[in-house]
Amino acid sequence: MIVGRFGENGELFFEIELIAANDEHFAVEAILDTGFTTGWLAINDQDIEALQWLAIDYEIEMITARGSEPFELYEGRVIIDNQEFTIPVHVGEELPDILIGSQWLEIIELIVKKRQGTLTLEVLKDE
Repeated sequence: MIVGRFGENGELFFEIELIAANDEHFAVEAILDTGFTTGWLAINDQDIEALQWLAIDYEIEMITARGSEPFELYEGRVIIDNQEFTIPVHVGEELPDILIGSQWLEIIELIVKKRQGTLTLEVLKDE
């Protein structure tokens, strides 16, 4: 289980790790974006240089809060709740934050108790 925190405007922040192609790990803070329904992770194009992830596809159009925007798709490795995942990662320009998409909610349980100030993510176990 990972414990998150609430941002000033109610954002849901979690620390995750990005794994570069050379196996270097980068701890980063990401926002769970429930409006990002078609993906797992979105990062700024400036971050892809350090990670050296392999491109899968180019010029994918996605609808964002700013309208339709082009993204590139990369194969990335992340650690969430002490488990490593290889996932498609959307890479775009001018993304101010790393975004965790709502696709994660298929395999991760999100528990929000705002009154108590607790916020957790936990990978679901196969039953």
